[in-house]
Amino acid sequence: MASFGLGGLNAASRRKSVQSRNAAVERRNLITVCRFSVKTLIDRSCFETIDDSSPEFNNFAAILEQILSHRLKGQISWFGYESPRSFWDYIKVACRKVSHNCICSIENMENVSSSRAKGRAWIRVALMEKHLSEYISTALRDFKTIRRFYEDGAIVMGEEANMLAGMLLGLNAIDFSFCLKGEGLDGNYPAVIDYTPYLKFTQSSDSISSDEEELRTLGSTGSESSTPENIGPLFFLDENSWYNKCRRVEQKYQLTLEQKGYLEELVRLREAKLAESITQNKLLHQKIEAIDVAHKMEKEQLEYIIVELQDQLKSLHSLDQLSTDVSPSQTSLGPSHSHDGDGKQDELSLLNEGKEDTPSLFGLCGSLTSVASYKSLTSLKSNEYLASPTTEMTSPGLTPS
Repeated sequence: MASFGLGGLNAASRRKSVQSRNAAVERRNLITVCRFSVKTLIDRSCFETIDDSSPEFNNFAAILEQILSHRLKGQISWFGYESPRSFWDYIKVACRKVSHNCICSIENMENVSSSRAKGRAWIRVALMEKHLSEYISTALRDFKTIRRFYEDGAIVMGEEANMLAGMLLGLNAIDFSFCLKGEGLDGNYPAVIDYTPYLKFTQSSDSISSDEEELRTLGSTGSESSTPENIGPLFFLDENSWYNKCRRVEQKYQLTLEQKGYLEELVRLREAKLAESITQNKLLHQKIEAIDVAHKMEKEQLEYIIVELQDQLKSLHSLDQLSTDVSPSQTSLGPSHSHDGDGKQDELSLLNEGKEDTPSLFGLCGSLTSVASYKSLTSLKSNEYLASPTTEMTSPGLTPS
């Protein structure tokens, strides 16, 4: 039983390793075929305009669709069933951050209804706008969305995806022309890749002559001990060899021209990104300055409010102190001065009604009814410095003779 269990584990591990190896081979083959298809598109664009009728483009579109659909997760319905999903569901979520994207315009197309047809329309529009590599690089940087839509082992999750955006950058130098109402947008049939252009290889006479020339060059310069006696007889060039040489020079010129267009497109993209980052930096600086000005104004307003509240608090404290000074002076007066106190209170009430309450008036009222003045009056009366009413009535100056 133990040996059987170990054998089953070994078989399962072997099966898993075979599956992983097959998946790695599949990913590598798709990336290699995609690179070949991009090269054939660039070569074909030197002689004619690329459109929907071009077999090179149809093959490239099928390869790119297979790459973006590799190990794509299905969509779980309400009843627990898994329905197939198109790569357009991933692209429209991951490419929202691309500036001036065509996602909304493709979603609103009337003649394109299925998700697969919208994905094919997006490939054509991105190629005509020369932004396909930008879309792909932006989508590959969104790892959270990739984990949401793809299973483990997908091409977009592996190391091969890093070469995909750089590989598609060369297509920005080609002018594409597509009809978005053609049969190529029909989403009822899957994309089929034709591998025959990449499996067969025929060497033309031009390449044979170039190989011979390279061999002669290597033979003449390969050994340092070669002498003029070792050099073979001169080859006389006829008309065909001159024609082949001209063809090779023309092909080199076309290749150099394509590389020049590729580099110019790369520089243009870098300059556009630099200009965009500069404008964003300026906007951020302006926002920071506006926030600083708003914070300074807010700080000044708060300081003014604090000073005003402190002044009001001081005035309230002074009013409370005056009220406490007035209340004991009124209670300290005796019954004999109640009438005078009432009169003074009436006068004070009139003054308070006519004028606003100020600390100077409250101080004056306190001095009039202070306890010291009351004590001075009682002391004078007790020491008989004031005349009594009986003496005043019986004074000799006032009585009749």
